[in-house]
Amino acid sequence: MTRNRVLYSLRIAAVTGIFGAGYLCGTLTQQSAEAQLGDIGSDVMKKAAGSGGALGNVAKLGTTISDLEKHVSGLQKNIDTLKSVKAALGGVVK
Repeated sequence: MTRNRVLYSLRIAAVTGIFGAGYLCGTLTQQSAEAQLGDIGSDVMKKAAGSGGALGNVAKLGTTISDLEKHVSGLQKNIDTLKSVKAALGGVVK
């Protein structure tokens, strides 16, 4: 009975160790798929948006969000420029 417990404990320790090593290696070497796609990712999203169905709708939402982010970034740059001009004028412009 004691031998069976030792073997059972060793099996659990081995499985836990293998899982832990795999998890550690996976977290250390994880890479972002988006970083690897680059411009290809946007082309794929545009093609998927034209396919229709649930995938098409999700792709349309994704492209819309990325377009909105571009516009917001541009507007933020304009606001920063206006703030610097306002500061240069001494705060006269409201």
